[in-house]
Amino acid sequence: MLFNLAGSSCSGKSMLAWSVGERLERVVVHDFDELGVPEGADRQWRNRMTEVWVRRALEYQDHGLDLLLTGQSPLGEVLAAPSAPLLDGIAVCMVDVSDEVRRRRLTHRDPGRWDASAVDAFLGWADWHRKHARDPRYRPDVIINDSWPEMAWQHWSEWTADDRRWSTHLIDTTGPSITDSADQVVRWVAEQREALRSGRLALSRGWPDRTHPEADPTS
Repeated sequence: MLFNLAGSSCSGKSMLAWSVGERLERVVVHDFDELGVPEGADRQWRNRMTEVWVRRALEYQDHGLDLLLTGQSPLGEVLAAPSAPLLDGIAVCMVDVSDEVRRRRLTHRDPGRWDASAVDAFLGWADWHRKHARDPRYRPDVIINDSWPEMAWQHWSEWTADDRRWSTHLIDTTGPSITDSADQVVRWVAEQREALRSGRLALSRGWPDRTHPEADPTS
C-alpha cells in the first residue's frame, strides 16, 4: 500500500515521516527528492518521478511492505500515475501549515534564498493543494497542462467532490507539537490499513473501474 504525505514546502512532511518510521510495522519511509532533483526540474519531471515511486511501492508491496512517501505530488498526480491502479491501496494525507508559519519556516530553513515572489509562489501552491484536496474540479489545469504524456488523468478527470475515492486526510501542523502531529500520522496509517483489510478503502485495487463509488465497495 502507498501512503503519501503531500503538501507545499515547510509544512513538516519529512520531519513527521521520519519521526513515525520506527513506530510503524512493515512500513518503509522515503522522501520523493532523495533520488536527486535535477536543475530545472519541472512538472513532467515530478510526474515521471511519481511513477517511479509508485513502482517502488509495488516492489515493496510484493514483499509485504507499505511505502510512506513524502513529497509535493497531490492526490490527482498520484492517481494519474500509470501504475497506480496496481497498488493494493492508496491513501493520501496533506500536511499543511498556516501561511504565516510557512513564511517563517522558509526564512529560517533557507536564509536569504527566496525573494518575496518566490515565497508567494510557495503560498500559492499550498493554497492550491488545499482546494484540490477538497474538489477534483478545482483548477486541474495546474497539474495537467504540460504534463508528462504518460499520465492517466482520465482515471479521475470526471469525478466530483462527493466521490468517495476523492479523499485526502488533513494534518495541520500550525498549532500541535511534533509529537502530537506524529501521533496523528500513526493513527491515520492504522485507520487506512484497517479500511483496506475490511474492504472499506475507496482507493483499493480496482478503484478506477468502480461505477458507484458512493456505495459501500463491499456491497
